[in-house]
Amino acid sequence: MKVKKAIITVAGLGTRFLPVTKSQPKAMLPIVDKPVIHYLVEEVVASGIEDIILVTGKGKRAIEDYFDYAVELENALISSGKKDLLQTTRQIANLANISYVRQKEPAGNGDAILCARPWLNNEPVAVLFEDDIVVGEKPCLAQLIEVFEKYEDSVVALEKVTRKESFKYGMIDGVEVEKDIFEISRFVEKPRPAQAPNLLLGFVGKSILTPEVFVELNKIQKLFRNKKHELGLVDAFQNLLKRRSLYGLRFQGKRYDCGSKIGFLKAVVDFGLSHAEVKKEFKQYLKNLKI
Repeated sequence: MKVKKAIITVAGLGTRFLPVTKSQPKAMLPIVDKPVIHYLVEEVVASGIEDIILVTGKGKRAIEDYFDYAVELENALISSGKKDLLQTTRQIANLANISYVRQKEPAGNGDAILCARPWLNNEPVAVLFEDDIVVGEKPCLAQLIEVFEKYEDSVVALEKVTRKESFKYGMIDGVEVEKDIFEISRFVEKPRPAQAPNLLLGFVGKSILTPEVFVELNKIQKLFRNKKHELGLVDAFQNLLKRRSLYGLRFQGKRYDCGSKIGFLKAVVDFGLSHAEVKKEFKQYLKNLKI
């Protein structure tokens, strides 16, 4: 089975970044000169996938506009002879084949993923949450695809975290079947530090899902219909583990949690220090700071 499609969820309310996210999608917050969502789309494309489904929500029109042609802007760039900027803006619209589906209300990441199910044909799919950018020699998603093609079961990205941080993550327990690859036996959702599994490996927002995960999500959604319950992807994993194997990969690369203010600021600094246009001046500015 080949992974030919990817789902990126960008329907969150972005409450941790209020007030700016009152009128601007969190996924459109800029890291130097590209928004977070741009980096995620680039990761998908670099991993060999061209068909992407963005799960959006109310107030996310700016995301659709970003990946569309901007005729007035392009005409202005042509008139002013700015050919390099013209090429840059045109390339954005041609990065991938992007479709959009809207999540009607915030009801959990599992519900957001289910919104994209009609676009799938009983096939495995890559799923990325909007907060996690990973930088490394090989895209994190490409690493997950390699594990999936070997084991042919769902695979999630794992990161080593401190015990104090465990309450932020879905923590896994399991057995290391080969270097950095774990067969997962259970998930503990956002445990207190004392209850966290000793592996201290947390699930971050990238995975390859088999069709069975969507079956489980659908079952749980029907069970909680008309009740105030956020449907989480981990809920489906818990059920899936009763019947099928589930794997985790401790990926190679540096992760930035752009869903937190401090994680976003770290990304801005590190990306700024590697940006061809500004890195020299920015590095000098940081050196001169008196902290």
